[in-house]
Amino acid sequence: MHDSEKADVIIVGGGPAGLSAALILGRCRRRVVVYDSGEPRNARSERLSGFLSRDGSAPLELRRIARAQLAPYESVSLRDGEVVEAACHDDGFEVVARDGTRARCRKLILATGVVDALPEIPGIDAFYGSSVWHCPYCDGFEHRDQAIAVLGSGKAAEQQALTLTNWTRDLVICSNGPAGLTAHQRRRLAGSGVAVNEDPIVGLEGEDGRLRGIRFASGGTLARQGAFFPPAERQRCDLAVKLGCRLTAKGVIDTGSYEKTGVPGLFVAGDASRLVHLAIVAAAQGAMAAYAANTELSKEDLAGRAKVRPRRLR
Repeated sequence: MHDSEKADVIIVGGGPAGLSAALILGRCRRRVVVYDSGEPRNARSERLSGFLSRDGSAPLELRRIARAQLAPYESVSLRDGEVVEAACHDDGFEVVARDGTRARCRKLILATGVVDALPEIPGIDAFYGSSVWHCPYCDGFEHRDQAIAVLGSGKAAEQQALTLTNWTRDLVICSNGPAGLTAHQRRRLAGSGVAVNEDPIVGLEGEDGRLRGIRFASGGTLARQGAFFPPAERQRCDLAVKLGCRLTAKGVIDTGSYEKTGVPGLFVAGDASRLVHLAIVAAAQGAMAAYAANTELSKEDLAGRAKVRPRRLR
């Protein structure tokens, strides 16, 4: 598609949600532009888990295959770059990429995702994705029956620790200070065999990304083979909010059925609008958004054709 043309749909985000939406819309013969910043959330993960037919594959392999499978759809254009601005107009939307180029569309799908916030523990970044994780559903099975720590405090740490008992019973909450747990929560944890260590953490031990232990200010070290922390994310960008979308109390974009937002013609799919962060769920949401966008476009096209009065034959 030429830059001067107006796309039917622009998709911002080249992860599972965005590429899934592009596939559906390509099959609908819609003119689509996909912007991909090349910064997938799971780039540091060792595997893609729970994705039917791709379980255990490298995360970037899914992206490679998905992009390759879009090639036969000539109406779909992939652009490597980050969208930094977006605006609503009477006839649709306009986006501006970081390089200054602009593109217009009738419908806009934001699949921009979220960014993980790591706990403030010295050295944690060296282990993140290899032996420190946030999602038991993504990494719990591969580390079943191992000695695991939960890095966090309060209700979130309690809930994650209790969830992890499905994968291992060797669990210790390391709260890096006061655990913020009620007596009832402590009893529940103790009843499930989960210990609590409230000593301040001064560092993590291990090499090549493999955790061996957690060092405390008291001088002791707790041997652990891995650690999870309660998810704490933020929106990767503020495009949706600037366009008029609302954030829920839990920090996700408020959407209704078919990933529709309160802004006509704007859809948000994937991790940015949901609390269940699984790649296969994001892909499904992208497909739903594409379905809804195409339905709206078809209705508009039909209404436009109805306004054109047929010419009489002489």
